[in-house]
Amino acid sequence: MADNIRSGLQLRSEITSGGELRLSLLDLPTPDPGPDEVVVRIEATPINPSDIGVLFGAADMTTARASGTAAAPAITADVPPQRMRSMAARLDQSKPVGYEGAGVVVAAGASAAAQALLGQTVAALGDAMYSQYRCLKVDDCLVLPAGTMPAEGASCFVNPLTALCMVETMRREGHTALVHTAAASNLGQMLQHVCVKNGTKLVNIVRNAQQQELLRSIGATWVCNSSSPDFIEELTQALTETAATIAFDAVGGGKLAGQILACMEAALIRNAVEIGPYGTSVHKQVYVYGSLDTGAMEITRTFGLSWGVGGWLVFPFLQRIGKVKTQQFKQRIASELKSTFASHYTRVVSLRGALQLEAVAEYARRSTGAKYLINPGLE
Repeated sequence: MADNIRSGLQLRSEITSGGELRLSLLDLPTPDPGPDEVVVRIEATPINPSDIGVLFGAADMTTARASGTAAAPAITADVPPQRMRSMAARLDQSKPVGYEGAGVVVAAGASAAAQALLGQTVAALGDAMYSQYRCLKVDDCLVLPAGTMPAEGASCFVNPLTALCMVETMRREGHTALVHTAAASNLGQMLQHVCVKNGTKLVNIVRNAQQQELLRSIGATWVCNSSSPDFIEELTQALTETAATIAFDAVGGGKLAGQILACMEAALIRNAVEIGPYGTSVHKQVYVYGSLDTGAMEITRTFGLSWGVGGWLVFPFLQRIGKVKTQQFKQRIASELKSTFASHYTRVVSLRGALQLEAVAEYARRSTGAKYLINPGLE
């Protein structure tokens, strides 16, 4: 392995038993690849909401402070005492961050499969992607189509697989249309494209008129603005027209999940579904997969007894559907990478740049449509 790739920087996150978050960079040796492994020079890796959960843990990022040096910046922040219990499993452990990324294979193991990847631009799924070099199994790499830049393939796993798995969950659970919140995000736009191609009815929920127009410009028919005074009526009408009875909620806290369930029930009644003494018999489901609102979830039961609220994550679902179906999804993503599954970024930063207070404050807000990309090779 070439001397210039023998070591590289890696971003680490630690929650101390004293109640402090510490973000820092470590210069770590690059492992020699095994027979079925390759070393990828990471050139693009996104900051997804799922990454932010690992990056910040339960810390209050309004308390973030800069430390370290220009060459080795660091960030610290306080973890409120009432949140420490949820961090028990990771206390005093320095954890790598980053679930996906893309780059160029710069070293390969002895197997034919590994050698075939040498020099190729690949996307990869794993952990520790906020690194300059990453040793990965061949099976965790996806060769990108010719002419595809690493930035174009950096987000080709988490969001695209999530969009496809949401539709697959809908289908497997017997629903015929779905609802998605925080729908103007990169993921939300992908889901809209998938639903148009699949002929699936999708009700999008956003927070402002600009996001409504964005989704309508890419073919959305049903877009409801949760800040509108007519939101409940508009959502009920969209659910009446689509008969959607399953929702995927990125918000988590607040009243939204309960409002969706109540509007589903009202739409079923408008569609003349038989009503019993406890409401309609049609099951209504909200899956929470994000936590844009970290506050308490408020649910006022105005929708009978046939309903559910639960957690949903893409990777456990992929395990349930198996390798064959997952591989079919990956091949579809690769073939539609510059159309259906294209990602858009508001800013590109280096590893050191990701540990500047200004950048941390921006991506800690988890604002819909504001997505950061890290290029570990940048100075």
